[in-house]
Amino acid sequence: MTQVDFYLLPGDQRPQLLHFACRLVDKAYRLGHRVYIHTESAAQTRHLDDLLWTFQQNSFVPHAVFAETPDHPVPVQLGHDGEPDASHQVLINLAAEVPLFFSRFERVAELVNAEQSVRRHSRERYSFYKARGYPLRTHELDK
Repeated sequence: MTQVDFYLLPGDQRPQLLHFACRLVDKAYRLGHRVYIHTESAAQTRHLDDLLWTFQQNSFVPHAVFAETPDHPVPVQLGHDGEPDASHQVLINLAAEVPLFFSRFERVAELVNAEQSVRRHSRERYSFYKARGYPLRTHELDK
């Protein structure tokens, strides 16, 4: 059954949330996991695509935008309107809604900052997972 982790970040700035997403992707990639990042929009997909190249000096996370993925698979894919294949193990959800395909993944990471709309949507997602019996963990981060 899919394990769902909620990461509660301090502050209400979107750049901090996206930077944490990059760090989480980097960690999962280094552990050998295939990751799909589900974004809220095409603009966020492009921004995160750029950020994955620059978020950390001397770091490289091989990734591609889902619709532009070459024939050979890459360890990390980003997208907002596609449905990834079943080869990914970790889903990082940056959208307000639970993606319909979330249960294909071993792990789901829900990133939450202190922005009111983000918190409200995260409570709805938490209730969704809990009502269906998915194992939930919450991680309060202090930086």
